[in-house]
Amino acid sequence: MSEAVLQPPVTGKRKSARRQSARLGTTSAVIGLVVALVVAWQFAVSAGWINGKLLGSPMGIYDATVIGLKQGTLATDTWVTLYETLAGLAIGSALGVGLGLLLWFLPAISGAAEGLSVILNSIPKIALGPLIVIWFGSDATSKIWLAGISTFAVAMISSCAAAREVDRDLLNLFKSFHAKPSMIFTKLILPSALPWIFSTLRVNIGFALIGAVVGEYIASQAGLGHAVFVAGSLFDLNTVWLGIIVLTLMASVLSWIVQLAEAKIISWKKK
Repeated sequence: MSEAVLQPPVTGKRKSARRQSARLGTTSAVIGLVVALVVAWQFAVSAGWINGKLLGSPMGIYDATVIGLKQGTLATDTWVTLYETLAGLAIGSALGVGLGLLLWFLPAISGAAEGLSVILNSIPKIALGPLIVIWFGSDATSKIWLAGISTFAVAMISSCAAAREVDRDLLNLFKSFHAKPSMIFTKLILPSALPWIFSTLRVNIGFALIGAVVGEYIASQAGLGHAVFVAGSLFDLNTVWLGIIVLTLMASVLSWIVQLAEAKIISWKKK
């Protein structure tokens, strides 16, 4: 009689190692694809298959990067846009999340308030740009306002939904023990809303960047949006590509930071 071969159970460490290996493989594939596209792009420009002046080229982007670093404009513009984005993201998201969650205490008006936030979110922010610049000037304040307005409505809508979609069984359990509304809010509503809040933050990174860049397009003396606008007016497409790449990297890094904070703070969340 043959003996049954027992397979050892898959432990948490093995699962984590498999996930890390899968992520590493995906990252390597993405990096390889990007490198292949860049090489093919440069080869096509060098061979004369595409117009480098019309589409730019990787070597041209590299030269624009070197010039920007030597002159200090790249670092300055990046810092200005990053500051405006972070300030607007923090202010708009904090106000939106705070108001959205506090509306749980006022269910009678939460529907109307959520409807107003939907209307606000539907307004094209580029249409508000000239008004904000006229009211607050062409310095960083107007860009922060635009970034904050761009993130406020999304944060409020998401927070209202998070408070409304809380587990009804848990809510009834709290009420059966005659828990005070303040205790229900701090012990149930807020913890249940944390995954929604972090998801909203990741989405709002893009909206905050759009608000800041739109403000820089309209009226500014510094920032990546200003640099891209000036370069586009001068048909300097390599600098335009450089600005786009830096903005993309900025959004990716900020999203990664938020995701890392979520993993640390919400350790109980199921993977």
